[in-house]
Amino acid sequence: MKKNDLRIVFMGTPEFAVATLKLLVENDYQIVGVITAPDRPAGRGQKLHQSDVKTYALSQNLRILQPTNLKDEGFLSELKSLQANVQIVVAFRMLPEVVWRMPSYGTFNLHASLLPDYRGAAPIHWAVINGEKKTGVTTFFIDDKIDTGAIILQKEVAIKDDETVGTLHDTLQSIGSELVIDTLKLIESGKVKTTIQPKVEQPKTAYKLNKDNSQIDWTKDLDAIYNKIRGLNPFPGAWSYLKTKDGNLTVKLFGVSKESISHSESVGTLISNKNELKVAVKGGYLFINEMQLPGKRKMDIKSLLNGFNFSEDDKML
Repeated sequence: MKKNDLRIVFMGTPEFAVATLKLLVENDYQIVGVITAPDRPAGRGQKLHQSDVKTYALSQNLRILQPTNLKDEGFLSELKSLQANVQIVVAFRMLPEVVWRMPSYGTFNLHASLLPDYRGAAPIHWAVINGEKKTGVTTFFIDDKIDTGAIILQKEVAIKDDETVGTLHDTLQSIGSELVIDTLKLIESGKVKTTIQPKVEQPKTAYKLNKDNSQIDWTKDLDAIYNKIRGLNPFPGAWSYLKTKDGNLTVKLFGVSKESISHSESVGTLISNKNELKVAVKGGYLFINEMQLPGKRKMDIKSLLNGFNFSEDDKML
């Protein structure tokens, strides 16, 4: 089979998916349709906001579909009319069987973990939060469950000690797009070999992030807190209550560093001077390099300390 024999429908929504779609276009693959999320109100003015994938697809004059219901007969009819023989999914939503079974060469997904670990919505975040030393990307054929299908290809990536979810996202985005091209080449050559995902008694999961699991627990040890903040930097940001004489403030922490050392300070104690701010935790001190106060922009700590004075009784809760 030749490359031009492939008729591809691409499904994706956020920035992570754009790199793959862009590489498909640059490699002259035939994209017969792009499926992405409907435009949604966003921001203070609640203006309609289009997905990153839609923005790129428009720039390339690609045909775009934005269904609200993937089982809608009108959408299914339009999707079938595209006559795709392969579908590629990157950071989209769960597909009904009638959709993923439609193309003759199947529907495969790019997932940002080494499956079966970190199935779910936030695999990049949780790999960093949990202090993993490695992660990767996986392509697999979609089945009727979430991220459980037969594996086609995987590529491993080391996680650096100071990695943030932002830097790891960019690495996996690039490597993942290349893995999709490699997967398509296997389909073209008819040499696809799959591996059934092993059953794991206690698989590592990638729960959707929310306010509760983004809060810092200062009773944890230094490494756990450090990893959590890295795993939420820059999005959505780890948050904490800051106790001040004027009441508790909700703050977000971004860039941090750490010092492993014995001390006698109580957990959450703040120690500051003109140039630095650190928090006493189990096993050492967490240095806050970037912080965001309520209603303010994110600031480096020196700039923040120029305009905000911490008292002796202030504390992280």
